[in-house]
Amino acid sequence: MGRFARIASTAMYKPERLISNDEMRERLSFLPDFVDKMEAGTGIRQRWWAPEDWATSDIAVPAAKLALERAGKKPEDVDLIILGTDSPDYVTPATSVVLQHKIGAVNAGTFDVVCACASFPTGLTAGSGILAANPAINTVLVLGVYMMHKLANPKDPMIFFYGDGAGAAVLVADDKPGFVGGAFQADGSFAKHWLIPSSGTAEPVTAETVAAGRTKVTLAMRYPPEINDDGWPRLVEKLAKDAGFAIRDIDFAIFTQVRKPTIELVMSRLGLPMEKTHMVMEEFGYTGSACVGMALDDAVTKGKIKRGDLVVMVGSGVGYNQAACAFRWQ
Repeated sequence: MGRFARIASTAMYKPERLISNDEMRERLSFLPDFVDKMEAGTGIRQRWWAPEDWATSDIAVPAAKLALERAGKKPEDVDLIILGTDSPDYVTPATSVVLQHKIGAVNAGTFDVVCACASFPTGLTAGSGILAANPAINTVLVLGVYMMHKLANPKDPMIFFYGDGAGAAVLVADDKPGFVGGAFQADGSFAKHWLIPSSGTAEPVTAETVAAGRTKVTLAMRYPPEINDDGWPRLVEKLAKDAGFAIRDIDFAIFTQVRKPTIELVMSRLGLPMEKTHMVMEEFGYTGSACVGMALDDAVTKGKIKRGDLVVMVGSGVGYNQAACAFRWQ
């Protein structure tokens, strides 16, 4: 009998403070029409921010607890926590170990996934493989969490995008898939396009780098649109080929929630109707590492994903990293 991972539950958390596009217009009033153009080009109309005295792990706590509750699990039942974020509590230690303590998952090991907005499907794929290969691990909590607004210059126009949030899933062992497959692609030549320049060993933080704003997240060079326009369909095709299914077999697909027109274009290129995808950037903004998990939970909650559906998730993050995974919904 085989051993597979299946998703037992999902959950998400959005903070309470609503940041409307009207508020963004006031914040970025020195750039006339900027918010109007961004709203039209992305579909983002609002976002939610956590209190300024919160850390990323605080945003993860409610999503983690709700996912465990929905799976019928207690924190002490968790064997492994995998947390994906590029807005961590600290450079070190891992944010996952901070979360482990905050939720009381006293029996869990932890590690962080740091491939930006590709982190959630990466975490699901890694967790599924570990669970399938190790009979001692039966419950894996996977999260994507984002609090990039706190690492941004308040006057940086890119702050328009950043919403805080967390998405979570509980993986459990089963004798049937569940997890169908994962696929990855990356190109490190784009590593300096969108980054926090002074934050690690490449450029340690100094008084000078703080004064120059180099400890804040920065869009230094724009990414060519074809990275996602072409890269997402290519990755889905690779996933389908490697995992042994046809594109037409996909019942539901979820992509990084950064631009509505990109998702529309990619669905068209894949030959899939828009009814087979779901978008949440209008309500939540761009929630980065959390967005795929949040969109998944929102689609599940709204009844868009049914038992037996083949669900594909694609995450695309700075670096760039891209990851995809497929699950048969059990």
